[in-house]
Amino acid sequence: MKGACIRVACVWSLVVGSVANAASPTPVAAEKGMVVSAQHLATKVGIDILKRGGSAIDAAVAVGYALAVVYPAAGNLGGGGFMTIRFGDGRKTFLDFREKAPRAASRDMYLDKDGNVIKGLSTIGWLAVGVPGTVSGLEYARKKYGTMTLAALIEPAIELAEEGFTLQQGDVDMLATATEDFSRLPATGEIFLDKGLPFVAGQRLVQRDLAGTLRSIREQGVDGFYRGKTGAAIVKAARAGGGIIDQEDLDRYETRELAPVECDYRSYHVISAPPPSSGGVAICEMLNILEGYQLRELGWGSAQALHYEIEAMRHAFADRSSLLGDPDFVSIPIRELIDKRYAAKIRDAIKPDKAGISGDIRQGVAPHEGSNTTHFSIIDDAGNAVSMTYTLNDWFGARVVASGTGVLMNDEMDDFTPNPGVANVDGFVPGDANAIAPGKAPRSSMTPTIITLDDKPVLILGTPGGARIITTVLQTILNVVDFQMNVQEAVDAPRIHQQWLPDVTNTERYAVSPDARRVLESMGYRFEDSPPANHVSAIIVGAPSLGGMAIARNRFYGANDPRGGTGLALGY
Repeated sequence: MKGACIRVACVWSLVVGSVANAASPTPVAAEKGMVVSAQHLATKVGIDILKRGGSAIDAAVAVGYALAVVYPAAGNLGGGGFMTIRFGDGRKTFLDFREKAPRAASRDMYLDKDGNVIKGLSTIGWLAVGVPGTVSGLEYARKKYGTMTLAALIEPAIELAEEGFTLQQGDVDMLATATEDFSRLPATGEIFLDKGLPFVAGQRLVQRDLAGTLRSIREQGVDGFYRGKTGAAIVKAARAGGGIIDQEDLDRYETRELAPVECDYRSYHVISAPPPSSGGVAICEMLNILEGYQLRELGWGSAQALHYEIEAMRHAFADRSSLLGDPDFVSIPIRELIDKRYAAKIRDAIKPDKAGISGDIRQGVAPHEGSNTTHFSIIDDAGNAVSMTYTLNDWFGARVVASGTGVLMNDEMDDFTPNPGVANVDGFVPGDANAIAPGKAPRSSMTPTIITLDDKPVLILGTPGGARIITTVLQTILNVVDFQMNVQEAVDAPRIHQQWLPDVTNTERYAVSPDARRVLESMGYRFEDSPPANHVSAIIVGAPSLGGMAIARNRFYGANDPRGGTGLALGY
């Protein structure tokens, strides 16, 4: 059964694969370097830095600051994130600048007297805000691994904020998702509404207060954000708005440098995000499980391949929910979870012709995480590669701005489990791994990943999308490695998502053929259609596809996900 397709599903996989491949544009090709981000102006900023002799790390810092201006829904100064770096000489590292709970945070801070979660308290307003880490992380990367001055890297962002930029339809659509909240919050609406009305395409978005904050950072480094007038404004606004961040929280924030999570899949080596991200561990666990199946022979989109993919997702998310959290607060069995012997035991439990039952696997809590993040991938001429994902959590975070700063603040406190020890609607009791505690970072799904072959980078990728980040990165890897798609085809291909709870598999249009769906439903699966999600930014090194032929002298091939409606892959 393991080596054969079920009914006619494999035929569908060939048909859909051929159609999808024909519909995908040719990957963007370049010889010297490549940047792929979710906003075209930020991509151009990164390429300009590479052209001026900057490294991939320099370009990442510049793109990070630029996205805070031109992609305010997720690009940020008031949020946090992760950066996976693989240097041209083979060294690798991981920077964790995830937001943290303020010192005054408490385990039950979002519950009413009856122990019920108070709706909206952890998503909108100053009580939802975690201590931001982005500026600390960008400056840490620049100081330790960059080659250019802060002034050179932040100046493009200052110009974009001061002079403004012309809004395209994708930018306007994103702003429109928060119009109601902007209308209720004067300091935010003053920036992101045009005299109280939504912006329209063709207008310019000018952010002079944000330009002032960026200048303070240019002149004082991290102190220009965490201290001085900007830090004081954040603390003042938090206090006035019912928040709990104080100056000591800002003073204490530090970026953590950690060893990445690493594993092997077939002949490739995977370098990804360690805890407090759950992404790298889950990716390695799922790849280890799937390595035991001949996915290429089963075919993309076949019922049997989808069955194994869904079950790998189910088991990894069950472990994610009950075992992963901030490593400073939780003992995490990383080695055991990414051990191939553990994967073999899971494969033994997966029946080839029957869907698993989530309730039979492990108790925990369904993933609870904002899906609106942003990711970019960069590689330079020397082979230095950066995969960076950062976020405000939900689009525009907590929707609040400290007057005079122009800085949107995150709602990252919503990523904690607000009521550990209380049964959820499915009857399961969440544990303490992701409970709120002072100074703790909430569990994340962000999965900035770099893959190598023979100790050379071959794939740099990542995506926004909350819990779907993990399954999207997985499927993009499978598309490239197992199903031999080129980088654009791999990014474009329709996706599925299974996160253990609720026990349903979400499907994009065309991800599951009618025949495969009937087969899988007969095995016990439940499906729900979902709109396209995520916005993958990916680069393949060497050729448009792994093991393929290079085009002329080009070494780098970039793909921007069409789902986002924004973004650009650009090289030189």
